Amino acid sequence: MKKISVLIAHYNNGKFFEECYLSLMHQTYSNWEAVIVDDASTDDSIEIIESIIKDDPRFRLYKNTENKGCGFTKGMCVKYAAGEICGFLDPDDALFPEALERSVEKFSDDNIVAAYSKMLLCDENLSPKSVYGHTKQIYNNRYFFNYPIQAAHFFTFRREVYLRTEGINPHLKRAVDQDLYLKVLELGDAVYIDKVLYKYRLHSAGISQASSKQSAKDSFAEVIYETMKRRKIRKIKNHKVPENYTTPEEVYKLINYQNGLLYRLKLKLKLIFHKAHILIFSAFIDFPELQNFSLIIS
Repeated sequence: MKKISVLIAHYNNGKFFEECYLSLMHQTYSNWEAVIVDDASTDDSIEIIESIIKDDPRFRLYKNTENKGCGFTKGMCVKYAAGEICGFLDPDDALFPEALERSVEKFSDDNIVAAYSKMLLCDENLSPKSVYGHTKQIYNNRYFFNYPIQAAHFFTFRREVYLRTEGINPHLKRAVDQDLYLKVLELGDAVYIDKVLYKYRLHSAGISQASSKQSAKDSFAEVIYETMKRRKIRKIKNHKVPENYTTPEEVYKLINYQNGLLYRLKLKLKLIFHKAHILIFSAFIDFPELQNFSLIIS
């Protein structure tokens, strides 16, 4: 039974933590731990969290000695994790009861490095607003940059695979999850779980603010550029990738074609073909006599 580490990078979110905690207590999967790293909170969050988790050894709380930012703190979460599988849960968000069980079961296939699901957008009180509609099965290749965003919460991954990457950029303040996704997915494929498993809270201190959204988009452009360089991509659609990062607009201009209807249709057809190929391959394994039939029809 695989152990899953739920990773919680925390800063000044104590007032929301109880709902996050309760969502873990209601999980249908039992073999989990929660690793919390506090990034030098300036309010009473630590006292609140300690009072909630004090009687449960599955929770471990660590504290940065000074504020280091999201990238550094999430990296420390993975460092302290003991589970084979990891997944980030923000302290102001929550999981549906089957989230851990549904995620862990996808890692029975050794070729799978990550799994992700749908998320429910909620208001400040964690009341449902709408399901985020853009999450879907991705076609993973070296030109996949998760733009537009298709892979999101709840994203789980093999810890040993993560340790073979450069790790989360510790200097990032935003677009940290995107950095994680792109690095992990360079080492294997992900499974899409077509279920809502994550509650994402929209509130005034979160990324729902317009200024924060723009900052996140700018940081995402830098993450994408670094991904291009890491993958040694020199040209995209006959347009040269610049030697040095300049502006977000320059990066997005290179990959805006991925928003196009024709491109998305091609990806959908590739996914259909890929699924059909897997089904046929599985049939040959289960029913060897079909191999002779395939020779006849070819």
